[in-house]
Amino acid sequence: MQTAPRLGMVAGEASGDLLAGLLLQGLRARWPELSSQGIGGPKMMAQGFETWWPHSKLSIFGYVDALLNIRELLAIRKQLGTRLISSRPDVFIGVDAPDFNFGLETRLREAGIKTVHFVCPSIWAWRPERVVKIKAAADHVLCLFPFEPEILHQAGIGATYVGHPLADAIPMEAPRAAAREALKLPEGDTVIALLPGSRKSEIKYIAPALIGAARLLARPGRRFVMPVVPGLRGLVEPLIQGADIQLVDGQSHAALAACDLTLVASGTATLEAALFKRPMVIAYRMNALNWWRMKGRGLQPWVGLPNILAREFLVPELIQDACTPERLAREAETLLADAPRRAVLHDRFVQLHELLRQDTAQRASDAIASLIGA
Repeated sequence: MQTAPRLGMVAGEASGDLLAGLLLQGLRARWPELSSQGIGGPKMMAQGFETWWPHSKLSIFGYVDALLNIRELLAIRKQLGTRLISSRPDVFIGVDAPDFNFGLETRLREAGIKTVHFVCPSIWAWRPERVVKIKAAADHVLCLFPFEPEILHQAGIGATYVGHPLADAIPMEAPRAAAREALKLPEGDTVIALLPGSRKSEIKYIAPALIGAARLLARPGRRFVMPVVPGLRGLVEPLIQGADIQLVDGQSHAALAACDLTLVASGTATLEAALFKRPMVIAYRMNALNWWRMKGRGLQPWVGLPNILAREFLVPELIQDACTPERLAREAETLLADAPRRAVLHDRFVQLHELLRQDTAQRASDAIASLIGA
């Protein structure tokens, strides 16, 4: 291939946009004239991505949300597939969002377009039957975690461990003082970051528990900061009801760098907290029907990424009925009072950071170049 490749891409919600933006940054370092189009968000757009639909269209979670939005999602996927088949990019990269991307990737692959899936679905955690869909959808899978390629290779799926781009982007030592200055947080106070997630459903089910915990934890010398996706601020503000919580638009990394501890929704943010070496209590609640469908389907006892990677309960997980303000506050107080435990967590998180820091952009671009002959 003599010219820079043209990419089709889809990333759903804020975490996918973040990963895709970091990937695009690395790919553009290799191919400065690279072009990319599809579904994405502001992090991707900052790397020259042409957004045909905003990533917020895919920011749903679970069976109930999917049913409520199924007609629109299917229509978007059909239109996008037709447009990509017409424009014929050199490769399509689906970033996470497997329920949306697998069907799209399968169609594109059948039309002769090379497909890459970035982020191996958690087939090692639950829904192992997804490996059949992966095999039909993806020519190659870029894996964030070191144990994933072997699982895929056993199923005859091409895969490469590329590490996690956040491990490259987040410094080994977090700039705590600078982050506190940027957020106007006193240096001497104990700062607790509340990260409820980036979906509307997470604000509905998780944010009230975190805010309730903050009320129970409140005392002189403690400050609470809650990063909020700007479009969801209107949903969060009524929940505060006079609680002394500082809301900030975005800036989750600044909040994690500044804090002494975080109460965090299960997901990518738990890995970010670990990379910032911050002790945490992992929280999650969802629609009762979604929980009923998922309960008992897990293949391992852990939910949070730091615990999954460590293969043990490094940090507490309070899921569904256990996710109450009282229990969140109790676990947070226990961590704040236990300096030796926090020191152990710091050392384990350093090891995790070193494991995942693999120059993801270079590894990913090498794998993509090999696939498309660039």
